[in-house]
Amino acid sequence: MYRRQHSVSLLQASQDSPTLARLTELTRESTARLKAIESLIPPALRPAIQAGPIEGPVWCMILNNNAAAAKIRQLLPSLEAHLRVKGWEVNSIRLKVQI
Repeated sequence: MYRRQHSVSLLQASQDSPTLARLTELTRESTARLKAIESLIPPALRPAIQAGPIEGPVWCMILNNNAAAAKIRQLLPSLEAHLRVKGWEVNSIRLKVQI
């Protein structure tokens, strides 16, 4: 006896799975955080930054190179304060350089 496999969209799968739903929510929130601070980041650096994972009050930004990380590191206090003003509980932002 054969059972047909029905394909489901990512949205359907995430709605049916609490784990996937939580991951989808965290991804959206991380992207929203990056968008919220975008105006504080120099335009030339914006393409070098991606939203990363959220782990409790710690948010991660993924950077393409060490030079971008060095510049963003200088901006961290203002970025963190801006996110808190916008209502996010962010104790710190961790930077990760993608190799």
